[in-house]
Amino acid sequence: MTSHKIHFEAAKDLQSIKDESIDLIITSPPYPMIEMWDDIMANQNPAIQKALENGEGMTAFELMHKELDWTWKACYRVLKEGGIACINIGDATRTLNKNFALYPNHARVIQSFLKVGFQCLPHIIWQKPTNAPNKFMGSGMLPPNAYVTLGHEFILIFRKGNKRTFKPSEKANRKRSAYFWEERNQWFTDIWNIKGTSQKLNDKKTRQRSGAFPFEIPYRLINMFSVQEDVVLDPFVGTGTTSLAAMAAGRHSIGFEIDEGMADTIAVSLTDKKGFIDEVIWRRLARHVEFVDARGKGAFGYVNEVYGFLVMTKGETSIKLSSHIYQTSYEGITRPK
Repeated sequence: MTSHKIHFEAAKDLQSIKDESIDLIITSPPYPMIEMWDDIMANQNPAIQKALENGEGMTAFELMHKELDWTWKACYRVLKEGGIACINIGDATRTLNKNFALYPNHARVIQSFLKVGFQCLPHIIWQKPTNAPNKFMGSGMLPPNAYVTLGHEFILIFRKGNKRTFKPSEKANRKRSAYFWEERNQWFTDIWNIKGTSQKLNDKKTRQRSGAFPFEIPYRLINMFSVQEDVVLDPFVGTGTTSLAAMAAGRHSIGFEIDEGMADTIAVSLTDKKGFIDEVIWRRLARHVEFVDARGKGAFGYVNEVYGFLVMTKGETSIKLSSHIYQTSYEGITRPK
């Protein structure tokens, strides 16, 4: 059984988390200079609101990031050597005193992480599909005062120290936690096309400030950068998406949320999810069987020891998704009841 804890307190210092006790960090913080997070930022430092009122955009931008800097410093403390931190962040565009500008959140977060001591790894661009290809900002057809529309966010990836190593007793678990060959080819690319998620929140004030990322993003990252039974931390847990993804991947999770108004939403997100998790795992196995069928048996040289279907590489022979047991064979998969 995995454990999942939510702390309703500011994540600034992560005081309840021991040094070097976390294996992976995945989070999407409030984005500086996005209006729906102005209040929560200003509550941490009233000078932020004053700067916004005075039209001092870059001053407000820097003050907001200084509030995040405390959390990034704490993340370095609690992360184990070789641990990975993944930060989903978008840049912001805003007009203050009739002056339109971009505020490069991703660049400022990278700067902070490097200063703390993290190593920067190649990042992912999350390209959000849109049904409005003609959307634009500015003066339409007249140069030069129209602006490029932002249709993407960043998933920044950092590592603490050198590559993670595993003791001999841990290697079997690492093998169980492997991903499929075709998943690797899809996941380890630098552009992800994943549809955003809609918010179903009861509280109007909470709904206005929520910007949860879709389940697929933390689920991929957890499988890419941790092994089963690892501990995943989300210092800005929001609606609980990272914790739910950790459940589905057989990892433990810890989350921090400053807004106690999110409690009911998080409870709904994380309670009675066995059916959802079964579906996630079943679909992952089913996609692999479809891949094998489409490619043809002759392309595969190995058999998975748990499920009995063909796999591309020796590294996939021990895969066992989470702790769930399935009746399966190469010819098909029995859907979980």
